[in-house]
Amino acid sequence: MADNTNSNIHDQFHKAKHKEEMKHQVITFAMMIAFTIIAFGLVAGDFSKLFVVPIILVLAAVQVLFQLYYFMHLNQKGHEMPALMIYSGVFAAVLTILALTTITWI
Repeated sequence: MADNTNSNIHDQFHKAKHKEEMKHQVITFAMMIAFTIIAFGLVAGDFSKLFVVPIILVLAAVQVLFQLYYFMHLNQKGHEMPALMIYSGVFAAVLTILALTTITWI
């Protein structure tokens, strides 16, 4: 019997794809740890709140994007509807916060 070469090629493709995906997840995890250490360093240091707070918010936003795209697999095909729901929820939350802060300040 002849070996099924289609199956071997298919398996090699999936192994390479999973290896690349795992590499991206490990790099992303390392970056998230580094961002957390940077945030702790900024809080522990003697810096102005006007300097620290925006940087921490940006680092937090980047970590949320990393979580969504690499650990919740929203960058893969077939996850368009959950991604749309998450983005619409974030949009509604931002609008709510904006509306409440506007009402409070007036």
